[in-house]
Amino acid sequence: MSTNDATRPSLVGSALAVGRSVQSLWLLALLLVVWEIAARFAGSLFIPPVSQIFVAFVDTWLSASPSSLFLSAQFRTDVLPSLARLGLGYGAAATVGICAGILIGVWRPAGAFFNPLIRLGMSVPVTALLPIAIVVFGITSGMNVFLIALGCLWPILINTYDGVRSLDRTAVTAAKSLRLTRRRYFLQVLLPGASPAIFAGLRISIGIALVLMVISELYAATAGLGFYIVNQQRLFRFPELWSAIVLLALLGILFNAIFALVERLLLGWHRNVRPDGAERH
Repeated sequence: MSTNDATRPSLVGSALAVGRSVQSLWLLALLLVVWEIAARFAGSLFIPPVSQIFVAFVDTWLSASPSSLFLSAQFRTDVLPSLARLGLGYGAAATVGICAGILIGVWRPAGAFFNPLIRLGMSVPVTALLPIAIVVFGITSGMNVFLIALGCLWPILINTYDGVRSLDRTAVTAAKSLRLTRRRYFLQVLLPGASPAIFAGLRISIGIALVLMVISELYAATAGLGFYIVNQQRLFRFPELWSAIVLLALLGILFNAIFALVERLLLGWHRNVRPDGAERH
């Protein structure tokens, strides 16, 4: 086989990938063009044209020198504290949720006792607890972290619990017959079997963490993206306000892309298994 024949499939695959990307972006491009035209005709103060939002986005967040990765002082002042709160809250929720979910999933009495309480806690909107959190923690980063952690906890815990409870009975029976140690059972049977459900809970919680990060900062913060949005609204600087919303959307896309990559790397084996247990080829 010649070199040209060998490289032709890869070129075709790359072209198809580019074509799919273009197809997925054409609707977004059309909406942006319609927004630009409609905003210019309407002349609304509250919904500026896309071009003004883009200029405000660059000036506000990406106006620094290349040595600072173009990240402006405003980015470091408002975005980095928000990301720190999100990371702490999400990390705490993931740690507690996975550990508690595995515990109550393995220990049946604990699951039967705590399951109604968990379902009840999940039914309470976390945003309704914002006034109580402000009274308890004050206007501090601890309050924001607590709210994010509490909101992300329930999906992770429930999905972990359901993943442990829905382990393949054949695999569990085989592990018992082989007399696997607890450590080997946890690492080779329980954790791989429950991982798809755990990752589903973790992925759902990413969006919840972003929402709660902004909501908590809208009402109780002295820095952060939510605080910046409220401040720009009070100053009637709506291009800057929309630039923060665009930044939030880009952060959400970035986090989901990173998570999808990690999930593909760690759970690639799961995608290659058919529902009947046989491997896909």
